[in-house]
Amino acid sequence: MRTYIIAEIGINHNGDLNIAKKLIDVAVISGCDAVKFQKRTIDKVYSAEMLASPRVSPWGTTQREQKEGLEFNEKEYDEIDRYCKEKGIEWFASAWDIDSQRFLQKYNCKFNKVASAMLGNEEVLEEIAKEGKYTFISTGMTNYDEIDSVVDMFRKHNCPFELMHCNSTYPMKNEDANLKLIGKLSEKYNCNIGYSGHEKGILVSICAATLGATSIERHITLDKTMYGSDQAASIEPDELYTMVKEIREVEKILGNGEKVLSEAEMEVRKKLRG
Repeated sequence: MRTYIIAEIGINHNGDLNIAKKLIDVAVISGCDAVKFQKRTIDKVYSAEMLASPRVSPWGTTQREQKEGLEFNEKEYDEIDRYCKEKGIEWFASAWDIDSQRFLQKYNCKFNKVASAMLGNEEVLEEIAKEGKYTFISTGMTNYDEIDSVVDMFRKHNCPFELMHCNSTYPMKNEDANLKLIGKLSEKYNCNIGYSGHEKGILVSICAATLGATSIERHITLDKTMYGSDQAASIEPDELYTMVKEIREVEKILGNGEKVLSEAEMEVRKKLRG
């Protein structure tokens, strides 16, 4: 089984299209299958009071200036779409409101993504499920009842999906990974189970692939010291390259589960058994 590897650019581009393109290049060079972004309609996701509150950032002194500074407009997404097609890599995004989900429909991306924070937003979930497009669903901050609800909704609409085991802390401590849940989720929901990680380093993600995660999603950055709340829980280009390489090696090591003798072992058999 080949693990589907997603490089989560998210908002680590800091509103700069050139940084986004560099991160897309990193994902391509590393051998990732897709890159992912985040899309928000600021006035729908946040209250006016919150947006007016103070926050110093490279874009100004309010929450609104910071949030707007991290968003791409339609022209910039047009260029992302063009650039990913040129580079031969899939792209998609997690929408944080229904307007953003409808905006993304323009690009006819191969996949949809539900962020953990959206699992309680029935309006957005219904919009995504009705599209009938294969959807990655993160399960951070959720209990079984909440997962049951979203699974029932997607099955009602005959929308194919993949749950992603996730711990929504940034960065996550390795001891909080609870990777044995991957197998339990697979048994309970009878579907593919991926892993969306926010830990430092790459060991947990490689372990997740070893335990059968069908997809791995990791935030990526050019430099962890860059501005942004997700940067510290992201991996840099050399880490991403190594992670993809090691996961592909794990796939070879795991084999197909059938009892067969390799050519090398057959030679040993001839020598020892005649």
